[in-house]
Amino acid sequence: MRLLTSLIITIALAAPLLAQTPTVAEAQAKQELNEAARAYREGKFADAQIHSERALQLDPQNKTAPFFIARTIHAQYKPGDNTLDNAAKARDAIIAYQRILDRVPTDDEAYKAIAYLYGALKEDELQRQWILQRAGNVSFPNDKRAEAYVVLASKEWDCSFKITELPGHKLTTVNGTKAYVSYKMPKERVEFERATECADRGLELANMAIILTPENESAWSYKTNILLELEKLSEMSGQMRQKRELHRQYEEALKETMRLSKPSPDSPN
Repeated sequence: MRLLTSLIITIALAAPLLAQTPTVAEAQAKQELNEAARAYREGKFADAQIHSERALQLDPQNKTAPFFIARTIHAQYKPGDNTLDNAAKARDAIIAYQRILDRVPTDDEAYKAIAYLYGALKEDELQRQWILQRAGNVSFPNDKRAEAYVVLASKEWDCSFKITELPGHKLTTVNGTKAYVSYKMPKERVEFERATECADRGLELANMAIILTPENESAWSYKTNILLELEKLSEMSGQMRQKRELHRQYEEALKETMRLSKPSPDSPN
């Protein structure tokens, strides 16, 4: 009985210390994050990463530490350096940002950082799938989804534009004071087919953005430019009736783009 009483007293005395332990850990974690911030400001990103990881170990529920970890790893990545070690650092940063999204799926910084890193690694298909996942996720607001569709549309426009504007495909002739531009079928048919696929996909993506946000100026702007790409491609293939119809659609889209680009009467000067 005396032994049981002694044990109860011991547990009772220890209880305040046990209750205090998380607070001590939280304070230590905060100190580690302060050290991480200091190291980051000094450009010591590897040291900043170590302090950030210690903070999370001390306080696994800390909401700031995962952001510090991701940012400090990201800061160690050097764009343009194609070494395996540098690429591995970018992939480590992607994993760290994904852990943030596991906790907070709507975090824009983490989402955009991953999209950027995939692009920096030239992982175009992974980047496309990543952005497309956001675009198709109905749990996100329409404006966020539309933004993703516009980004994808812009890439498809760029794919087509880089082909149609090549010197061998775009011909300029001068008659007096006027210059006329015409478009010629590429020697390599595969280039024409690739540009057409990109432009078709781009138009579909721009239209998806417009369905979600009808007054989206960027979406209308890319739709306008992509219709112009399709018009060029129709000329290349000799489909002049289709070219005229696409030009009509282009002018309508351009008119809408211009309307949306005008400042609102209520907006400040």
